[in-house]
Amino acid sequence: MRWPTEVPLMTLPNAILFPDAMMPLYIFEPRYRKMLDDALETNRMFSVAMRKPSSKVEAPFRMAGLGLIRASVKAKDGSSHVILQGLARVELGPAVQYKPYRVQRIHPVETRRTDTSQIGLLTEQLLTLIARRLEQDAGVPENFMARLEKKLGKSAGLNLASVRQVVQQLVKLADPDKLADMVSCTLLSRPIERQTILETTELEHRLMFLISFMDAEIKRSNQGAKNG
Repeated sequence: MRWPTEVPLMTLPNAILFPDAMMPLYIFEPRYRKMLDDALETNRMFSVAMRKPSSKVEAPFRMAGLGLIRASVKAKDGSSHVILQGLARVELGPAVQYKPYRVQRIHPVETRRTDTSQIGLLTEQLLTLIARRLEQDAGVPENFMARLEKKLGKSAGLNLASVRQVVQQLVKLADPDKLADMVSCTLLSRPIERQTILETTELEHRLMFLISFMDAEIKRSNQGAKNG
């Protein structure tokens, strides 16, 4: 796919769009209504960036997600419900327009891999932590299941009654890059941790961060269970 060099940018608190992820959006502000109309008339693309928490203005983090509008339903009041599919990580360049909505130059970012053997070992560690995290919740989160079925296909004969079966299905994903993104957007509860994963372009370091974050999730869940 040929990527655009500049796209409209939507800056939202705690919003991180990963490649392949489906993000539901409710578009109601006049500027974003105009942005949506223009996008639907052109390439159906815009980017979503997380707003920096400490910023008093709408300052986005430097890395965002480029998305494609898969569905858009407009209500009588002019607002719309949108499903945006993540296409790629993009680094934000200079803004080229601020009104009626922000338009930003973008640079697509590819994942870098340097040590295949280390990636394999880190992936095994991650799968172990995924199993532990799912066991804590005594079930599989709905958004996690939806992503898994999308990857494997609903006709794959999934029998996900147990955590072990879920992990076995995850192994079939094969691509640690896609696995890390799927786990990050469905099992990490802290937005700043998801943003860190989005910004980490080297796969080994991304997996290391994710392992650390998943371990912290497990510890917090254990502590919460004890306090409860």
